[in-house]
Amino acid sequence: MTSSTGATGTTGTFCPYCGWPDDAEPFQVVSRHGTAEGSTVWTRCGCGSLQVRAVDGRGARIVSRSRPADVWSRAAGQ
Repeated sequence: MTSSTGATGTTGTFCPYCGWPDDAEPFQVVSRHGTAEGSTVWTRCGCGSLQVRAVDGRGARIVSRSRPADVWSRAAGQ
């Protein structure tokens, strides 16, 4: 399950902001970094949510995500 502040191990879930499946395209790869266990991939969902994906022998899973930028600006205006 995800929260508005982040998520841990969210394989097989949906973006809480737009409903797009986490394992579906399109998402934009922002950067990719090798780690001792595999890699860390920063991606951006179609709605603008920034996601950190851990990729290792168990597959890929989202370990953290942000709100889309427009959600932050709307919340600040309240």
